[in-house]
Amino acid sequence: MAIAIINGRVLTITKGTIEGGTVLIEGGKIKAVGKDVPVPAGAEVIDAAGKWVTPGLIDAHSHIAIFGEPMVEATNDGNECTDPITPHVRAIDAINPADPAIKDTLSAGVTAVWTGPGSGNVIGGTGIVIKLRGRTIDEMVIPGTESMKMALGENPKRVYGSQKKFPMTRMGNAAALREALIKAQTYLEKFKRAEEDAAKESKEKSFKVEPKYPERDLKLEMLGKVLRRELRCRIHCHRADDILTAIRIGEEFGLDIAIEHTTEGWKVADILAAKKIPCTVGPNDLYRAKMELENFQLANAGILAKAGVKVAIQVDAFSTTRWLPVHAGMLVRFGMPEEEALKAVTINAAEIIGVGDRLGSLEPGKDADIAIFSGHPFCTFSRCEKAFIDGQEVFDAQKAGLPEPGKHCCRKGEK
Repeated sequence: MAIAIINGRVLTITKGTIEGGTVLIEGGKIKAVGKDVPVPAGAEVIDAAGKWVTPGLIDAHSHIAIFGEPMVEATNDGNECTDPITPHVRAIDAINPADPAIKDTLSAGVTAVWTGPGSGNVIGGTGIVIKLRGRTIDEMVIPGTESMKMALGENPKRVYGSQKKFPMTRMGNAAALREALIKAQTYLEKFKRAEEDAAKESKEKSFKVEPKYPERDLKLEMLGKVLRRELRCRIHCHRADDILTAIRIGEEFGLDIAIEHTTEGWKVADILAAKKIPCTVGPNDLYRAKMELENFQLANAGILAKAGVKVAIQVDAFSTTRWLPVHAGMLVRFGMPEEEALKAVTINAAEIIGVGDRLGSLEPGKDADIAIFSGHPFCTFSRCEKAFIDGQEVFDAQKAGLPEPGKHCCRKGEK
């Protein structure tokens, strides 16, 4: 059955704002978006008068359902801190669809996240994009969205340095990463050489000779995908020098990289923009818990966006991902243009995590992942009224028993 969301302030993100607009959903996809969209007979009609209709929000860097809640050792599956190089471990093998953080996060209109390993290892393994619904991981995951988590800076050097193991310095972090990538290059070269030798022998013998491939190595196999740019590298960096190290190694090996956290990105915004390196920024409620956060400032995301960097906003968390729209609002308060903040939790986030063709904007043909808010989605007075994933209602504030928000400045859609 078709669903028509009518009379709302529709924030398409990529095609402007439509006052009194309609979003038509059919077959789990957005069928049409506009001012005068015909509503088919028999369609379910949702009147969004006075409300704001947006794409489902996206957190491009979370640890939902992998660092589980309640947060005890039994549910903590986010860092395989037995080896600094673990590219073969996969978030998909640890995600718990029953994690209570999922339901909490839906209540904020967040319908999809990238979730993955933490930053305890130089190479931590692959994270993946999930939609926040489903009984099993297969119902949640968006196939083909794996990306490789890496980390520079204090976290890996603290984890292994405290054990008097390599790496215990920033030099060691970079060396460990290079060493692993060089081993993977050698591994790929062995496969190429085996195929070349087999082709040569086949020509000489006039029949097909099968290549004699080396024994499989899961670590090097995954890093081979990184070297072939089949997997984006999501590199945890706070300090500006770590950001530049990530860029240096990325260029050395021809990697597809994004910078995660980017706390001192404001110092090198021009370099990030010139090199077209996307960044996720956050969490944005930090205090200076460690030295590499010394120069944290809330103006960072705005500085990066104004410099031309593609920015996504991350909460880097679990159930507190529900505060993603609040974080976005804070960043607008500290200089980020509102339009850029909206992109940072929708289309920019979608593109950075590899789902921009499906999510992040209200356009015909995209997945019907949609949120309806009582007011501006970034206003702390607003609440998410409803959320849909693939055209199915996954959250309703009234059904959840949440109190009606009081009248406020953006309740009726006023700027």
